[in-house]
Amino acid sequence: MNEESERNVRRAVISMGRSEFDKKLGGGIPCGSLTLIEGQSDAGKSVLSQQLIWGSLRNGHRAILFTTENTVRSFNIQMQSLGLDILDYLLLNWLRIYFIEASASKDVSVFQNILAEIDRRQNHYDMVVVDSVTPVIVHNTLVDVLTYFEQCKQRCDKGITVINVAHSYAFAEDVLIRLRSLCDAHFRLRIEEMGEKGVKILDVAKVRGADQVTGNSISFEVEPGVGMQIMPFTRAKV
Repeated sequence: MNEESERNVRRAVISMGRSEFDKKLGGGIPCGSLTLIEGQSDAGKSVLSQQLIWGSLRNGHRAILFTTENTVRSFNIQMQSLGLDILDYLLLNWLRIYFIEASASKDVSVFQNILAEIDRRQNHYDMVVVDSVTPVIVHNTLVDVLTYFEQCKQRCDKGITVINVAHSYAFAEDVLIRLRSLCDAHFRLRIEEMGEKGVKILDVAKVRGADQVTGNSISFEVEPGVGMQIMPFTRAKV
């Protein structure tokens, strides 16, 4: 395989930039996938989305982040603390960051604004991350939430990858079942007590169209200057 072919293969999936994780994800998330990352507080949802942004930028993708948690400056500092340098991508405009203020995040118009910006940038950016949709979901109707995800799916059908991050408590179980069916990829994060230590677990519930077997559960930790690291099973059980 020549260099150009290898580059095209890399760009066909959304990667974490770590082969050991990508293998657990079935080889990476196929581009054009509607993806849901959900889990309990402090389980690593944002770190997972940040790892996906970094890996994808390195593979030649251009990304947009809508965030309720970071400004451009604080996001850059946080990524640097994980050893995930994105400054060059910010300067080159390969990564655009939109901060959603808390006062506005409860309004359903946020959904329309996100979709409008995707439409406006679709010729130049191919990955969108929303971290998180929780404030909008918990203050709006089931119809509004389902409509938003369905409209995200329509954009994904045009080749854009959309990743929505949310707390599990934002969804009733019957809503989660419907969203899981609609989404192409679904990741669940949780914290499991092992001895006196809480271990972060990533459950790969579904990756539609993956090149390899999915359904894995991954124990991991977040290390300063390194980012996400898989924990050996024996170490996780201690």
